[in-house]
Amino acid sequence: QNTARGILRSGNTLHQAISGCCTSNLNARLDNFKILNDTLGHGIGDLLLQQVAQRLISCVRDGDTVARLGGDEFVVILEDMNPQAMEAAEQTEVIGSKILAVLGRTYQLNQHEFRSTSSIGATLFIGHQSIESLLQQADIAMYEAKKAGRNTMRFFDPAMQALISERAALESELRIALEKLQFQLYYQIQVNSHNQTIGAEVLLRWNHPERGLISPALFIPLAEDSGAILPIGLWVLDTACAQLKVWQQNPLACDFVLAVNVSAKQLRQPDFVAQVQAIVNQHGIRASKLKIELTESVVLTNVDDTIAKMMELKAFGVNFSMDDFGTGYSSLQYLKRLPLDQLKIDQSFVRDIATDSNDKSIVTTIIAMAQGLNLDVIAEGVETAEQLEFLEKSGCKHFQGYLFSKPVPLEIFEALLVRR
Repeated sequence: QNTARGILRSGNTLHQAISGCCTSNLNARLDNFKILNDTLGHGIGDLLLQQVAQRLISCVRDGDTVARLGGDEFVVILEDMNPQAMEAAEQTEVIGSKILAVLGRTYQLNQHEFRSTSSIGATLFIGHQSIESLLQQADIAMYEAKKAGRNTMRFFDPAMQALISERAALESELRIALEKLQFQLYYQIQVNSHNQTIGAEVLLRWNHPERGLISPALFIPLAEDSGAILPIGLWVLDTACAQLKVWQQNPLACDFVLAVNVSAKQLRQPDFVAQVQAIVNQHGIRASKLKIELTESVVLTNVDDTIAKMMELKAFGVNFSMDDFGTGYSSLQYLKRLPLDQLKIDQSFVRDIATDSNDKSIVTTIIAMAQGLNLDVIAEGVETAEQLEFLEKSGCKHFQGYLFSKPVPLEIFEALLVRR
């Protein structure tokens, strides 16, 4: 098959992963299997292998395959993985980590309790490659995992392993970044057609004490995957609302609306509505000064649940903007049901608006549709006077982009207000 494949090989248990475009081979081996056989006998060892097989099956999806090669070696074949090698490696790491955790739990073997860790080797490959070479690569990686102290996973490709290790280190540091106050909000100004400041979008930055500013493109997906986005998201909401409270006493900023991005995991929380209401009430601000930005993919993940939560917060006074509009999977039948206040035109359409006729058509269509639905429109990524002129002529009245200011820390933003 003209596909990319991979194998994970672990200690006494071998896991092979084969994806739609990228395959990952996992070779896993139980670290103390020989001791079990020598002390309690092969009958108990067989019980352990049976339970290992059951646990492996529980770690994979329908359509994936688990097979035992012999001894304590197993192969897991994973289908339909990401076609991008790095994404496939991250998927493989997630599955490998799950296997490590599941195989590390206590086994009940008749009257005996037994615990064993695993060491997993992984290799990614694309195109045609012999199973022997793949297993050999995974085997080499597995021994590297053993050298690293066991109960871990290593990739055969050193460059890939470096990326995965860096990701793991960043995830570990991300967990303590909030308690050590390493996060900071940046503010990007939003203006109307009269060039008057109407508010800002708050954007999260991670100011690492050693790495410096870390790109949100690196740590936001990591926060999503690890679940750290939940406490981080609450911190962003709380900090933004605290700033709105301060601005209530500032004549230059008392009417500002702050836009805050909310992730899918935040929105899916059963108490999300109560969390937002509690933060707004705690700071004593007008709910109408808070605007929650949701992407199309977030909104349409679970439409009925999303609409119910949006309606409840809308009744409370909170505004909603659909971010990156036109880049997701929007459906007009859902769009008319959503209690939105605003559509945000994605910067990918604005970038070439002065020269690309397709972008011009898309933008004018979005603006006309929004007007028909009585929705406000804001264009992001406005960088030139030509872009601004076209947007204004097309009926767009609110703007955001480097033409007005890049995202900046609070003190610079407030100085900008004075100059404006």
